[in-house]
Amino acid sequence: MPMQVELVSPERILLSVEAIMVRARTLSGGDIAFLTGHAAFIGALATWRVDITPVDGAPLLAAVHGGFISINHDHVKILSDLAELADQVDVARAQAAADRAEAELGADAEDVAAGAALARAHARLRTAGVLV
Repeated sequence: MPMQVELVSPERILLSVEAIMVRARTLSGGDIAFLTGHAAFIGALATWRVDITPVDGAPLLAAVHGGFISINHDHVKILSDLAELADQVDVARAQAAADRAEAELGADAEDVAAGAALARAHARLRTAGVLV
């Protein structure tokens, strides 16, 4: 029996699909994977990529910029203020943002805003398959 997975941003439901696995990175525990029958869980998401393996079709990838993930009774909800599916990522724009953030970090290694911008750009680039 598959899980129901929803990826939700404030503007809309980005994705609603039946899946056999979801993998995400949390702030406190590294990567976590969910399969059917997983115990109830709620966690804060890191700025990273979420991998969803649908019942039918190719894996789905989404860049999430923080938020929360929960599973209860084989229903996974991914809530993020900003999320993009792989086919929505503008690779040139994400690379330019990464270059700007890296330049700012080169000038000030403790620039928190530049570090966050770099994490967002890298999440987008990983989701698009440019970074591994």
